[in-house]
Amino acid sequence: MLRITELKLPLNHSGAELTAAILERLAISPAQLNSHSVFRQAFDARKRSDILLVYTLDVDVADEADVLARFQDDPHILPTPDTTYRFVTQAPQNLQERPIVIGMGPCGLFVGLILAQMGFKPLILERGKEVRERTKDTFGLWRKRVFNPESNVQFGEGGAGTFSDGKLYTQIKDPNHYGRKVLTEFVKAGAPPEILHVSKPHIGTYRLVPMVEHIRASIEALGGEIRFQSRVEDVEIVDGQVQGVTLAGGETFTSRHIVFAVGHSARDTFKMLYERGVYMEAKPFSVGFRIEHPQSLIDACRFGSFAGHPLLGAADYKLVHHCQNGRSVYSFCMCPGGTVVAATSEAGHVVTNGMSQYSRNERNANSGIVVGITPADYPGHPLAGIDFQSQWEQRAFVLGGAGYDAPGQLVGDFLAGQASTTFGSVLPSYTPGVQLGDLSTALPDYAITAIREALPAFDKKIKGFAMHDAVLTGVETRTSSPIRIKRNEQYQSINTQGLYPAGEGAGYAGGILSAAVDGIKVAEAVALAMINNG
Repeated sequence: MLRITELKLPLNHSGAELTAAILERLAISPAQLNSHSVFRQAFDARKRSDILLVYTLDVDVADEADVLARFQDDPHILPTPDTTYRFVTQAPQNLQERPIVIGMGPCGLFVGLILAQMGFKPLILERGKEVRERTKDTFGLWRKRVFNPESNVQFGEGGAGTFSDGKLYTQIKDPNHYGRKVLTEFVKAGAPPEILHVSKPHIGTYRLVPMVEHIRASIEALGGEIRFQSRVEDVEIVDGQVQGVTLAGGETFTSRHIVFAVGHSARDTFKMLYERGVYMEAKPFSVGFRIEHPQSLIDACRFGSFAGHPLLGAADYKLVHHCQNGRSVYSFCMCPGGTVVAATSEAGHVVTNGMSQYSRNERNANSGIVVGITPADYPGHPLAGIDFQSQWEQRAFVLGGAGYDAPGQLVGDFLAGQASTTFGSVLPSYTPGVQLGDLSTALPDYAITAIREALPAFDKKIKGFAMHDAVLTGVETRTSSPIRIKRNEQYQSINTQGLYPAGEGAGYAGGILSAAVDGIKVAEAVALAMINNG
């Protein structure tokens, strides 16, 4: 098979035109073309009047060697790479120990799945509830202001990604095609097959729920064990080697191979590991607000007369501005046709995030507008970033009225430095609710200054972005983990053998796909270590 990349055609082309373009690109006759399939389909909307579809195609031709010889210097015509996933090992029949996986978000889920597929029968410990019960608890906060600190947007089966846009793309380097393995497993679990070829695949919350359940069933069918409502309270370390864990209820489990895939909000777990001497360090993250616009405005600005085209869907955006005070402001986790959600994992805190369903057909577009923060902004011990986040989350709780409402402000009023009192044409989607006021004290002064400079700059790229009635909702603080638990080339903690920091919480991923890919890498490392060390 040959792979053709960057083949561009008009948005409304026909199948016959695609075939003709392949023949022309390869300079072959129709008789020489056996078949073709779409590996990736994207679009180029830089010219709104001439939006193009951009294909990556796998093509079977009669004389492949001849075609390759003629295009040997063309970087867009190459042999199709082998993306088949191959297990690095298989567990022996007499395996005396099973690995433990802490956390069942995208990373922990794939650590568990890959280990189970290799025969290692992992034990997975998840502090939250199974996904459907967790969904009920999450809606309890959104609809009734009833908060469960162990079952919410952050904690429970599926992790934080369950209540998100379900984005399945990443910018990580992936030479081993682990991302393809992830997408393939998601399709097996019930995801739309189109995620295998669209350039920016997404699933949405409601479709993620049964998929997570399907993967859980696969792990259990292969001998894995999953325990919910099992918060790890302590880890035993002897002479720099992990020996086991203790649950909050006192139950203990022994293992010399333990994966910590706890997500970016398991603050009590980070503290416990730090107190046990596991090396970690502070890392950069970002804080800001959620911003909401009419989705129709974003569609029109991005797609012009093609807005609403079924191949394009709801438009997204990606923005960045470098400010005069040295800060960078950028859009984060943009959710087309979505909602802003309450995402706290602690009582007395307000945290926002964004979520979309598969259809992306809600009225508003939302995105985080966030400012880069570095450890220099919160000097001290490695966990100081957690204290920094918590400070502003508690401040948002107070500004919102201390009942899990979020503080909000119209963009026009925010830029003018005056409090908002009534909503305009844009109604916020955050529940329980939004209390309008003044957000100027909701974040550090340098962050407020940077966002006030960035919004008009963004308006020059997307006309209407700084519209008066657009709504800012605070605060967005969980953009990424504030710590990194350093690991070596064997994916183990640099000072604690047998402890495998993994995924977003440990500082090695940023989203569903990258976290799942990291989970595969860690699962392979655990399996090889168990084989080699006995």
